[in-house]
Amino acid sequence: MPDLLSDPCPDRIIQDTGFSFCLGAIGGSVFHFPKGLYNSPRGARFIGGAQAVRMNVPRLGGTFAVWGALFSTFDCAFVYVRQKEDPWNSILAGAATGGLLSLRQGFGPMGRAVLGTAAFFALWEGVGLMFTKLEAQLKMSSVMIEEAPVAPQMGGQAQQGAAPSWFGGLFGVKKEEVKSYVKDEVLEGFDSPMPPTFDFDFE
Repeated sequence: MPDLLSDPCPDRIIQDTGFSFCLGAIGGSVFHFPKGLYNSPRGARFIGGAQAVRMNVPRLGGTFAVWGALFSTFDCAFVYVRQKEDPWNSILAGAATGGLLSLRQGFGPMGRAVLGTAAFFALWEGVGLMFTKLEAQLKMSSVMIEEAPVAPQMGGQAQQGAAPSWFGGLFGVKKEEVKSYVKDEVLEGFDSPMPPTFDFDFE
């Protein structure tokens, strides 16, 4: 399923690169600043935490930015080659990115990186599709409940506790059948013979 919140392919690379750098910088700051505080002597803890952030965060943010740029580039390439946008593009792009970044370590680590990143993105896309399907089912159920018709009224008074017509149809009782039954009952009452009369004249 295509991500409707992302930009088109040429602009998506810049967007993902910037987002990945910000993610790496924020995550690196959260990790390295407390570590610098702990490893610094008393009286210089805050300075030590700031120095740890300044020394490590740009490198970590750059690594994330490179990863995001490569992933978006491969993703756009697969969209162009396959002429469609689906979860397979993300899975293949993740596998290609992991393999390319591990190329200098040899074919063994590169193969493991390809399989690992492909499995991760397959799991990620599967969870996303599952939540999307669940959300669609919940919306459909809420629409069916809101649009359910009201039970028919008999004798000018509403029947309390009457089930909706779609629920009544489950047991073979339909709205038209209820109306027909009421009409036949009234007509039979008019066609019934007159009760017998008694003559009370005494001779």
